[in-house]
Amino acid sequence: MGGEDRGESMGKKPATYADLEALPEHVVGEIVAGELYASPRPVLRHTAVTSRLGGELGGLFDRGRGGPGGWLILDKPELHLGRDVLVPDLAAWRRERMPRILDVAAFTLAPDWVCEVLSPSTRTLDREAKLPVYAREGVRHVWLMDPLSLTLEVFALMDGRYTALLTHTGTTPVRAVPFDAVALDLPFIWDAQ
Repeated sequence: MGGEDRGESMGKKPATYADLEALPEHVVGEIVAGELYASPRPVLRHTAVTSRLGGELGGLFDRGRGGPGGWLILDKPELHLGRDVLVPDLAAWRRERMPRILDVAAFTLAPDWVCEVLSPSTRTLDREAKLPVYAREGVRHVWLMDPLSLTLEVFALMDGRYTALLTHTGTTPVRAVPFDAVALDLPFIWDAQ
């Protein structure tokens, strides 16, 4: 499977959770608008960007060490949003909406923020299929990060649609909502030190 696998086409039934469970372990499965998407596990650069961003935000905004706290930040949570099953690279909930980690396999409460780290095999899925679901579910902030072009795009939900607030390219530190209380160390995150 070199990229996305669309499970629904003319005459096929919408994908089910059983279809996700039947996928091999080396892929990440999601269902968006009845279609099954099977993406290869991310390459190491993608994984490093996700891990480093999560580490940077986690200490400051989840634990409150040197930052304001007030968030629950998770790597690759499974989100069940209506009939859609999404797995963002990172997601965060404000503590007033989710005060503690629940002992569940998947979340039905939409996060307040998601970050998708783009890769060639998921770029279209992340931009065209998943963003409308996040908007429908009221996810207030979305970041799209491209480790190849060193680009961070920041979106805010306004009147049911995402508005681009910032497109930052390069390795200089940047402040980006909703985590703009602290500048992100992009050279470290991009591994461009």
